[in-house]
Amino acid sequence: MVERKGLSTYSHPYWWRLIATALSFSLFGIGGFLLRVLVFPLLRLLPGDAVTQRTRSRAVVSATFYYFVRFMYRTGVLTYEVEGIERLGQPGQMVIANHPSLIDVVVLIAFIRDANCIVKESLWHNPFMRGPIRAAQYISNSGSVDMLEEAAGALREGQTLIVFPEGTRTTPGEFREFHRGAAAIALRGARVVTPVVIDVTPTTLTKAEPWYSIPSRRFHFRLRVGEDIDVQAFNGADPAPVASRKLNQFLHQHFLKELARDEQSRT
Repeated sequence: MVERKGLSTYSHPYWWRLIATALSFSLFGIGGFLLRVLVFPLLRLLPGDAVTQRTRSRAVVSATFYYFVRFMYRTGVLTYEVEGIERLGQPGQMVIANHPSLIDVVVLIAFIRDANCIVKESLWHNPFMRGPIRAAQYISNSGSVDMLEEAAGALREGQTLIVFPEGTRTTPGEFREFHRGAAAIALRGARVVTPVVIDVTPTTLTKAEPWYSIPSRRFHFRLRVGEDIDVQAFNGADPAPVASRKLNQFLHQHFLKELARDEQSRT
């Protein structure tokens, strides 16, 4: 399945897109705060066990993120294209993606109704984001052995888990080495690993750019779901550290090849 929105050459004026970008960031913060103080307390009053409560919370976050993406599209901030999104959301699936922009996780969660995610530890203390993060029971990226086991345990329970092996947003023109922790988690608990290649053109909302440094035209966000990778092929006779290194190298090379293909298609 392919969903495309706004692939025409028309672009709103620079001043309008700057205002719309500011509105988007404001809406995101206010929305996160309202979810924390109004929506999630009401959800906790509904009947259901802990898993049911978590599923409801994640569905609310997913829907909120989806309408946020639609808001950015409607106001002329971006266009977007998602390919193969129906293959995401499998039980025990580890979704691995590159990380070129600030909204990568927002778009992914927008299209996966019930997903877990490893998020920066600092966001657990952010007054606008900590409500949704805690209600959805996302995993804090503390880098500890306990975090690796918690993530692997979520996969073994049948959850879908989103991971960004680079650990942080990519600087334009660079592609970071993958942290081996993602491969270690996959080998410990994933039934399948699914790569998702994200391309943002022109680059924006990167680690090196403030939110108001918008491009000369609205940017296009492309999300492309790759074929599933059988992690059991790497879980053979090799010791765990060796298997983790081999899987990590395989994933890194896969993304290098796919990103190079995207770059070539633009030239």
